[in-house]
Amino acid sequence: MGKPMATNLIKAGHQLVVHSRSRGAVDEVVAAGAVAGTSPADVARQATVVITMLPDTPDVQAVLSGPDGVLAAIQKDAVVIDMSSISPAVTKGLAALVAEKGATMLDAPVSGGEIGAINASLSIMVGGDEAAFTRVQPILAAMGNSERIVRIGESGAGQICKICNQIAIGGALAGVSEAFALAKKAGVNASLVRQALLGGFAASRVLEVHGERMLNANYKPGFRTKLYQKDLRLANEAAAANSVAIPATAIVTQLVNALVAQGGADLDYSAIGTVIGAMSGENW
Repeated sequence: MGKPMATNLIKAGHQLVVHSRSRGAVDEVVAAGAVAGTSPADVARQATVVITMLPDTPDVQAVLSGPDGVLAAIQKDAVVIDMSSISPAVTKGLAALVAEKGATMLDAPVSGGEIGAINASLSIMVGGDEAAFTRVQPILAAMGNSERIVRIGESGAGQICKICNQIAIGGALAGVSEAFALAKKAGVNASLVRQALLGGFAASRVLEVHGERMLNANYKPGFRTKLYQKDLRLANEAAAANSVAIPATAIVTQLVNALVAQGGADLDYSAIGTVIGAMSGENW
């Protein structure tokens, strides 16, 4: 997702210095007008706003505080915007390290998948300092839908909001999967069921987008199952830390674990419908 997000920043007139472990992605963004940095520290040395978009918590820790990381060269009064989906607790710790350097960190995870990244229509949930949020709003607006760029609260609040997002999606994915499995097993056209449901109270983006994926068996990844598995791990950790019961999410977690165990880690996460289908004796 980082590549199309960077491209949209360039289209909006921002000057970028970019670095990634994936050289191909860097070359493409450089061809669009960015400058290649040699390391996270090199990027921080040249930028007053540093954006990270990485797969998991350890990746963000390494890029920010590891050898030749962002904190080794960050400018005073710079803003770090971490748009990854990671641990809220680790986020707060990293924000404190950034503050020790005289800079500010915002956690700004996104929802909308690869399509949202390409179309600059991402929902962006932000935690951290309000003044820093106001300062970087034009940057966030180049990547997301301005009506859905929301400051949720202080540091870590953006990550909690993203976890809530993934919990809500999981319940909807499981519900749509079960509805389609029942329709198919009962000999009813699931495509027409979806069409009817989209006109009623059961309508949702999950039914609209992922329901179509299920019906067409199109699991080309917009959001990979292994990343959703990571987000559900974060959800279960956050629930335990806050003594919150999330029994439905626990079931969704097991469905996702089963999909990964069956070799579906790199499929789109809507493929959890295949697990419910198989349990019901239906091959999707």
